[in-house]
Amino acid sequence: MSSNPTHKSLSKRVKDIKLNSLLGITKAINNNFSTPQLLEIFQEVLEKQLYIGKLVLFSNENGWKCILKYGIGDEYNDIHVERDLLSITEIGAIHFSQKRLSKAFEIVIPVFHKTHPLAYVLIGDLEDKVDVSPAIKHLPFVQTLTSIIVVAIENKKLAKDAVRQATMQKELELASEMQSMLFPSTLPHDSKLDCAALYLPHQQVGGDYYDFIWLNENECAFCVADVSGKGVAAALLMSNFQANLRILFNHTTSLTDLVRELNAKVMANAKGEKFITLFIAKYNMVTRTLTYVNAAHNPPLLAIGNSVSALKIGCTGLGMFDEIEKIKEGIVNITPGTRIICYTDGLTELENEKGEDFGIDALKEIIKKNEHLNMMELNALIMKTLEKYKQRRPYIDDIALFSLKAF
Repeated sequence: MSSNPTHKSLSKRVKDIKLNSLLGITKAINNNFSTPQLLEIFQEVLEKQLYIGKLVLFSNENGWKCILKYGIGDEYNDIHVERDLLSITEIGAIHFSQKRLSKAFEIVIPVFHKTHPLAYVLIGDLEDKVDVSPAIKHLPFVQTLTSIIVVAIENKKLAKDAVRQATMQKELELASEMQSMLFPSTLPHDSKLDCAALYLPHQQVGGDYYDFIWLNENECAFCVADVSGKGVAAALLMSNFQANLRILFNHTTSLTDLVRELNAKVMANAKGEKFITLFIAKYNMVTRTLTYVNAAHNPPLLAIGNSVSALKIGCTGLGMFDEIEKIKEGIVNITPGTRIICYTDGLTELENEKGEDFGIDALKEIIKKNEHLNMMELNALIMKTLEKYKQRRPYIDDIALFSLKAF
């Protein structure tokens, strides 16, 4: 008994539609069609050529969203993906017990990447045009086409994210290069002064800062500062702070006046959301006098021989109050061989695997036992000791270290 020619012709037509649809979708993907264009082709194939009357496509785009629907009214608004669909891991018919879904749909098609759900497609028919529902009759093809479309859309998202991340990475690299320009390119290493410094940001950019400025041929200034917080926001505030500090030094050498002005600048820029701790000092090589203000910063260590003390005198941090009512200046006589080690809290608060801070006492011991080292060697030893101390723990904060020795 021969097959029905009409049935054969219809079957061939459907196969041709499916094949052409796959070729068309593949071509559109290769030509980098937009997501709306891909969804338009998807709908055209299912609705106009395969006569699937109802469809809703949910995609996980930073939260579940309906990205395509047709043949359906507001019924799909009652569907909550987490509640109604996440438990479904395989393609299947919607049962009567699933009341929210069974009112309008027959089939649910989940699309997964490994164990991660990417999309859910609900399909049904407005009216049956043949004895078997198109949604069921063409189910394998619909599943294949849906997977292709969803994966293509997901790949577009991933590609966009990759471009965004690459752009952000480039911006961070540029910010890092710009921040490195804030630090002095050279430090004195001669018969009068031996200075060395290093900076280790927790991220590519950070909020720690050190500086060294010649005020005249006999007098210099140096500082270490730390912005509350980390990352780009802290780095931007610190770059602004550095610019203001250098400008203000052109107008006054009074540390008290300088700190008051800097506080006003930080308040104006940070609007009370961030603050800066600062240690700033002036050293006159003729009078051998060091004048300093410690604005709530970790006290630098003053080492004379085997004796180590902390430079604490000063005021509150910058940006904490509209005005700093009382500022005290510390004064120290510097004898030959005196060392001053300035640092930020990322150094002393670095933890080991037991959760114990490195601490100020450990830093003092390194300084006491290594009077013979030059400042670059001392800084290197401090960082080597830190690296050994933290073991496998990561650095948790920016670290700035500035060391000075007067001869």
